[in-house]
Amino acid sequence: MVCLSTSQLLALAIFALAIAGFVWDRVRYDLVAVAALLACVLTGLIEPDKAFLGFGNVAVVTVAAVLVLSHALARSGVVALAGQWMGRLVSTPTQQLLVLCGLGAALSAFMNNVGALAIMMPIALAGARRFGFAPSLVLMPLSFATMLGGMCTLIGTPPNLLAAGFRARYAEEPFDFFDFTPMGVALTLLGIALMALLAPRVLPSDRKGEAAAIERFDVGHYVTEVAVPERSSLAGRTVREAEEEAGERLAVIAMRRQGIRLRGRFRSTRLEPGDHLVVQADAELLQELVRGGALELVAAHTTTGAKAAPAEPGSLETAEVVVPPNAWLQGATARSLRLRARFGVNLLAISRQGRPVTRRVRDTPLSAGDVLLLEGDIDGLPDAVRDMGCLPLADRRIALEPFRIYAPVAVFAASIALVVADLAPASIAFALGVLAILALRIIPLRELYTAIDWPVVVLLGAMIPVGGVLESTGLAAMVADKIAAAGAFLPERGMLALVLVVTLVITPMLNNAATVIVMAPIAVGIAQQLGVAPDAFLMAVAIAASCDFLTPFGHQNNTLILAPGGYRFADYWRLGLPLDLLLLATCVLLLPLVFPLR
Repeated sequence: MVCLSTSQLLALAIFALAIAGFVWDRVRYDLVAVAALLACVLTGLIEPDKAFLGFGNVAVVTVAAVLVLSHALARSGVVALAGQWMGRLVSTPTQQLLVLCGLGAALSAFMNNVGALAIMMPIALAGARRFGFAPSLVLMPLSFATMLGGMCTLIGTPPNLLAAGFRARYAEEPFDFFDFTPMGVALTLLGIALMALLAPRVLPSDRKGEAAAIERFDVGHYVTEVAVPERSSLAGRTVREAEEEAGERLAVIAMRRQGIRLRGRFRSTRLEPGDHLVVQADAELLQELVRGGALELVAAHTTTGAKAAPAEPGSLETAEVVVPPNAWLQGATARSLRLRARFGVNLLAISRQGRPVTRRVRDTPLSAGDVLLLEGDIDGLPDAVRDMGCLPLADRRIALEPFRIYAPVAVFAASIALVVADLAPASIAFALGVLAILALRIIPLRELYTAIDWPVVVLLGAMIPVGGVLESTGLAAMVADKIAAAGAFLPERGMLALVLVVTLVITPMLNNAATVIVMAPIAVGIAQQLGVAPDAFLMAVAIAASCDFLTPFGHQNNTLILAPGGYRFADYWRLGLPLDLLLLATCVLLLPLVFPLR
């Protein structure tokens, strides 16, 4: 029987509650991390004057700086040039998938995974339209490829930076910038090859509609609010008759007449001019009804008082955007955001794949993965989308000025060169890069802090000291002893496989950075119990923590593609499980060769 000290019991309880909070996912993970940190301080596990040292950790500083540099690259238009080049180069869907995944992985090696995916998605969607196949066939491989590419360098993903920091605790120095490259490149190439082979066979190919002006790609059925105008062909018909005529392409969710919501069996009610309907309809049918004068789109006007003056003909444009993970507007509604007053845009429709929307569009809380159809001034719409923290899913018209393209690339390359040449640590080199970006006015000063994913920064800063409690109380060594004892019959490579599997199982439940903080001290303890060098075990944790291919919620990239790809939960398993098995076998084979155990 294991006897735990009081400090170990407290640490175990706090850690268990923190993990439960991460898994529950009802409270944002950065708040859970801060609560765990303060609990450790109040119970005496962490000294008050050391509580916030994690925010000064080099990994946290480096992540923040890389996010800013990634934002500068995304705004530069360099990826738009790459998309044009790719359009001239490829001629088949398979070639497009290979080139897209290769380019996405290469970008992700030097910038934030989510940023790499966000700037590649419009190119992927344009290619899907060009070749006439479903976006679902390419978006998931692209998402996985950006996660794989992030494993190739020190700055590619937070788990690598954290693993490097843990190595500095038992070795003279952390991992170098390109220490991750041999394994990362091998896994990325094998993963892309496997996805090119399996994706057309295991991913859904029938979740797409015909391209239309109102719908640049298939996002499922929009939920929007429409009005019955004068002389509408639907006036005088019952709701049921209108639905039956449209087949399964139209469903009336709610109905209002003179501002009063009709309840009960309103489907037998005859439509009258002025009626407002909340409908779920595919984009092509919606466009037909609006163009034919049968219905009118009702914008989610959010001005207080008088309505905004009508725009000049031709000055309005629509844009499809996706709400990314951790967007600040999550949980808010068009009404509470006052979209028209603050950003000059109207919310026309919402597409929420697989989840019902029953409220009026203006009163529907927004969630990560929602695809929004926005209407706004043709000149101000791109800025409004950026200020709202959303990501555009249609092609972006960017004025490609040579300085604007090459300057951020040059700054990023110079920062990497400083690290590679061992002239400055990563945190200093990339902080200098941020200063250069601002000095050259590549991004406005007001975008400096909005470019940083603050929940991730807070998570890292809070959980690093909490993770240290595992070591200081001896819990990490105790868990390592138990795992080593349970796997005593296994060879060294078998124990390496066990660490990989345990990390892969934990990763979908936690943020990938939190997974490293939990597993790294345990993995190092297991290696020390076996009497082998810890590098391969620590690298296994970093790799497995970066490879959540099984769920739509374990990694932000998987959430981002959920609605645009029309995916369901089981779709991730079909491609993700074979990919995980390939990575597991490859790591067990290659890790001891790249990082010798003895």
